[in-house]
Amino acid sequence: MKTYKVAVLGATGMVGQRFVSLLSRHPWFRLKAVAASARSAGKCYGEVMEGRWALSSPLPEMAMDLPVFDALADAERIAKAVDFVFCAVDLPKEETRALEERYAKLECPVISNNSACRGLPDVPMLLPECNGDHAAVIPQQRRRLGTVRGFIAVKPNCSLQSYV
Repeated sequence: MKTYKVAVLGATGMVGQRFVSLLSRHPWFRLKAVAASARSAGKCYGEVMEGRWALSSPLPEMAMDLPVFDALADAERIAKAVDFVFCAVDLPKEETRALEERYAKLECPVISNNSACRGLPDVPMLLPECNGDHAAVIPQQRRRLGTVRGFIAVKPNCSLQSYV
């Protein structure tokens, strides 16, 4: 089975921690990079998360020694190292949108947990079991962004996702 190299942007926040936890044992994905703000960059994930890990399960052993990258400054390096990124940054909407579009323009697909790009007509909001066909708008987005491989897809908010 093919596996995909992935990164988590915003890995130190609550949603980022959940991504790291879920990815640590996922059969399709290999967590290759974690990124956060410049404050955490340059340290090991285990060191940064000491006393901050909020989940009931322990911090995954496989993530402990991963270096933390700066999600902004190290975007090119991260984009080259992975097949795509999961984005869980906690930034103002305009900054989040700019960051996600930057990764897409670096030809790195972005799967976003944020609302910054929700509602854009060429960004699919996907629940694969329900509306996987909405991914058909991605070629329009790629034309707008000038990309071949990069794109942004978002998940719906928690309330809607639970309802659907």
